[in-house]
Formats: sequence, structure tokens, C-alpha cells
Amino acid sequence: METAGYTALSRQSGLMREMQIIANNIANANTTGYRQEGLLFSEFVQRADGGASVAMSAGRVRNTSFVQGTMEQTGNALDLAIEGDGFFLVQAPQGQRLTRSGAFSTNAEATLVTADGYPVLDIGGAPVFVPPGSSDLAIGRDGTISTDGRPIGQIGIVRPTEPENMIREGALLFRADAGFDPVDTPRVMQGFVESSNVNTILQVARMIEVQRAYELGQSFLEREDERIRTAVKTFVK
Repeated sequence: METAGYTALSRQSGLMREMQIIANNIANANTTGYRQEGLLFSEFVQRADGGASVAMSAGRVRNTSFVQGTMEQTGNALDLAIEGDGFFLVQAPQGQRLTRSGAFSTNAEATLVTADGYPVLDIGGAPVFVPPGSSDLAIGRDGTISTDGRPIGQIGIVRPTEPENMIREGALLFRADAGFDPVDTPRVMQGFVESSNVNTILQVARMIEVQRAYELGQSFLEREDERIRTAVKTFVK
């Protein structure tokens, strides 16, 4: 394959990867706390043996949008949303993880858990306990849990040290290898959940653009293949 073919294939590979990310965004448009992803393209330019420059593109860096999603009122006392900066701290099987999804419930041990059953942690890293049968459960703006007018715990609201370097795990969890710190003045809203921040209309429009670009690239590869075949047949004769 000639240089033109490799250049086109590098572009096609990146477009295919972006299409997969867009499809995943659209699929999670109604997932509570989901954060929209994008793809960053880079270009590598090198001078070829003949003197002309060759450019290869690559789309390998995923970019997560942390724009605030819409607050949806549910009336459920265990549903929580964070207004502004911060993440809920949870205990996943692989270790402590961060999430914006606050659709919580309690398990058989009366521990506050996520929709996947992962324990929600307090600022000290311990599971949050909710007394069974608490009809007057109140959760303050700072995450403090109270019942019968007495505080019984505080949900951990943290901020990653390097948010741009967080690693996404699944749809809703993030791993912060650089660590995280408590949010000084968290703003927790009880009885609300934060919706996905996916802009479906823009994502569909981008999907159409990527599809057209991919089809154009495929057409170029087919023409290039035909050109090479014709040249080979001519020289063989």
C-alpha cells in the first residue's frame, strides 16, 4: 500500500473510534450523572524519502465534558445531586472511585449504595449508614445526614486533584490516580438527581458529519485501489 492509503486509513480509524464514542453518548443520554465524551485528534507530520511531507492523523485521547447537567426533582429522600464542583465518593471492587450519579438506595445492611450496589463513603472513607425506618431523614447542603434532628454522618463530596487526568471506568465511575480532596463548601440537593449532560441534537448532527467523512474516505480508498490495480495491469503487459 502506498503512502496515500496509509494516510487515509489512519483517518478512517480515528473516525470509526469517534463514531463509537458518539453512539455511546447517545445511548447514555438518559443515564443519571453520565458525562459526555469526545475525541481529540492529533496529527503527525514527517518528511518522506522523496522530499514531500506525509501527515498521519490519530484519534486516541478521549475528552470528558464536566458541564453541569440538568437537576431533576424526584422527591426520593435518598436521591442526591451536586450543584457545582464535586463528586460522590464510592467504594467499587477495584478501589475508591468518583461519580456524579446520586440515585442512591440502601441495601440489606442499611448502607447507602449506588445503583450498582457500591457503598457510598463518607469523607473518611467509611460506608454511610442509614438507620432503617428513618421517616424524617434529612441531608443538608454539606452532605450531613440527620434523623430526629441529630446528625448521624456526612457523605463524602470530593474534588479530584487533576480532573483532566481522571480515567473513566464504565459509564459513571472515574478513577483519580492523582488523588482527591474534600470540597470545602459542597452544595448537595436532596430529592434531586443530575441528568446526563449529553446534548443529543448536537451528537446526532456530529454523527452525520462523521459518517459522511468516513464514506468520503472509503470512496477515496476504493479509487486509490482501482488506480493501483490499473497501473499494475499496465506495467505487467
